[in-house]
Amino acid sequence: MPTPTTLSSPRWKATLRRSRHLLGEFGHEQTDPARFYSAIADDSVGQLSQYVDLDGQRFLDVGGGPGYFRDAFRAAGATYVALDADAGELAGLGDIAEGTVIGSGMQLPFRDASIDVCYSSNVLEHVPDPWLMADEMLRVTRPGGTVFISYTLWFGPWGGHETAPWHFLGGRFARRRYARKHGHEPKNRYGESLFAVTASDGLRWARTQADADVVAVVPRYNPSWSYWLLKVPLVREVVTWNLVLILRRK
Repeated sequence: MPTPTTLSSPRWKATLRRSRHLLGEFGHEQTDPARFYSAIADDSVGQLSQYVDLDGQRFLDVGGGPGYFRDAFRAAGATYVALDADAGELAGLGDIAEGTVIGSGMQLPFRDASIDVCYSSNVLEHVPDPWLMADEMLRVTRPGGTVFISYTLWFGPWGGHETAPWHFLGGRFARRRYARKHGHEPKNRYGESLFAVTASDGLRWARTQADADVVAVVPRYNPSWSYWLLKVPLVREVVTWNLVLILRRK
């Protein structure tokens, strides 16, 4: 497991108080998405700033959604471009903003080595071939550039998203149960827009890809004193919640 190499940034710390705050926000994803995504976006700027100075960087957000992350990263000085497969998601805050692209994360419509920082937050579990998307993110990142991939672990408490915790009995069961209870399908439909991705999957991909150095592998929402749990197979799948892979393109 690589040792994180960080920049000096006293504004952001992986504390227990931070963890409690962020995990509490998960309950508002469906009812108050502005509150939820704004909290995650602000925290993302702080976390990523530990590894790269965002000021002046050409920044691609794969799966950027309606704009909460755009506002946060532009405020940090990045030149922000968002990509999403769903025009409805991009228009969630009104008109689709300038600097947005509709396309597939598994076939990014950008030239090789054209991006300084390629970022994705909680998207990998929503595509059928997540590691093809990860490879594409590396492809479009310039040598020396940074790739930040964060995704929700299937066997964590929030792995089934709004169908949790019933996903522990199977994704299809959880999806059917949700539809029976609420009278409609969940937003995140297992087998269509939600897939089971594990910590072991990410660690294996990071270890076997040959195009970048692995800078850090950390549990995104956990306090720093718990990072050692990533070294424990099976346990890490449950207690990590969300895995972050940070790479620097060779």
